[in-house]
Amino acid sequence: MIRFRQTTTGLEFEYRADFNNNNWVWEELTTSGSCNVSSVFYFDRADLTNPPAGTDRVPDDYDYHFAFGTFEDEYVRIPGRILGIDNDVLLPITTKFKRSLFAAERNISIFGRLAYLVDHKNPIVIGGTRKDVIPFSVFEELLDKFPNSYEVDRYAEARVHTVLSAHLEGMMDARGRYEDYLNKKMKDGTSRLDLEFLKKQEVEKYILIPDLIKDALDTKADLSEGEWQSLMMSFLLLLFPKYIKVLENVTINDYYTDPDRKTSRYIDIALVDANGNLDVIEVKKPFEDKILRKSEYRGNSIPTSELSGSIMQAEKYLFHPSKWGVKGEKTLSARHAGELPKGMSIRISNPKAIIIVGRDQIGGTDMTGGQLLDFEVIKRKYANMMDIITYDDLLRRLNNTIAALTSDTKAAPPKP
Repeated sequence: MIRFRQTTTGLEFEYRADFNNNNWVWEELTTSGSCNVSSVFYFDRADLTNPPAGTDRVPDDYDYHFAFGTFEDEYVRIPGRILGIDNDVLLPITTKFKRSLFAAERNISIFGRLAYLVDHKNPIVIGGTRKDVIPFSVFEELLDKFPNSYEVDRYAEARVHTVLSAHLEGMMDARGRYEDYLNKKMKDGTSRLDLEFLKKQEVEKYILIPDLIKDALDTKADLSEGEWQSLMMSFLLLLFPKYIKVLENVTINDYYTDPDRKTSRYIDIALVDANGNLDVIEVKKPFEDKILRKSEYRGNSIPTSELSGSIMQAEKYLFHPSKWGVKGEKTLSARHAGELPKGMSIRISNPKAIIIVGRDQIGGTDMTGGQLLDFEVIKRKYANMMDIITYDDLLRRLNNTIAALTSDTKAAPPKP
C-alpha cells in the first residue's frame, strides 16, 4: 500500500508492505542503510520520519513514513536520489500524487527513462509557470504512450524522445538506439532468425512514424522552417531507409553564377546511402496552397511560386555538385569524414533530390481529381531527377507500407 500525504513542509511517502511481510523494510534500513520500495523509489534511513522503537520485528500493520519532497514555490521538489536519478524532479503542488506518475508497466521508472535521455543534471520540471518546463499535458501524453509490448525498453525511449523533443534540449538519438536494438536482435540470432519477430518490429517502426508526422502536422504549425526541418530530420532515415546518414549544412562550390570567382552554396540537408552516394532533400513547412495555384491557366492547374522555387532550388543543388566532379567528392569526403562510417567516401554520381512540401489541399479543401492529375503530371516531368512528395502523400505511402507488412505478419491493420 502506497499513499502520498502533504505535510506543512512538503510531501510524505507512506508505505505498508503487502502480504504481511512488513519487516523487510526496517531490516534493510538497519543493515544497509537504504532500501528500494516498489521498484522505483529509493530511501535512506534518514528519510524515515517514524522509525520503529524497541521492537525486534515491525508489526505487519506498521506504516512507514518517508520524507519524499519539499515545497518550493508552486512545486514539490523531489530529490533525484529518491527516484534513482541525478536530476531532482519538480511537480506542481496541485498534482494528484500516485505511483503511476513514477512507474509504468513492468515497473519501468518513468523519470529514470526520462533522465537517461536528457544530457544534463538540471531539475526536470513538470508543469507550472517556470521557463523551459515540460507542460503537464505533455507529461500526461507521455504516460499514455508508454507501450506494454516486449520491445518496451527501446521503444519507450523512442516515444519519450518524440513527445519531449520540442521541450527539452540535449536529447539523445533514442530512435537511432531503437534501430540499433532491431539490428542487434538480428545479429544475436546465430542459430535461427525469428523472422516473425523481426517482421512485427518492422510493423511497429512504421506505425510509429505516421503517428509522429500527424502529431507534428496538428501541433507544430508555429515552428519556423528551420525548426520544422530539425523535427523532420529526427526520422528521415526511417522514412527513407536506403540512406544511412543525414548531413547538415553541406557547403558546395558554385563556379557558374560568377565565372570570375568561386561562390559557396549551402545545402541544408543531404542524405548519404550505403554506397556513399549523395542526394539532396528539401523539407518545407506543411502549409496548404503551396502546390497548385487556386486559379487555372486554360483549364489546367499550374504550380505555385513556392513549388516552382523549391524545384529550381533543388535543381541547382544537383547541378553544382555534379559539375564539381571528383574534386568535389574528395573535398566533401574529407570535410564530413567524422560523420561517415570509417573508410567511406562521398560519391557524386547523378544525384537525386527529394522535396517534401505542402498538403493535398487548396483553399481549405482536398484537391479534386483533376488537380491531383495535374500535380502528378508535374511530378512526372521531374521524376528522372527528383521526387516531389506532399505530407499527405507521405502518410499514404507509409500507410500502404504498413498495410503490406501487416498482411504478411497477419497483424491487425493500423487505425486510419
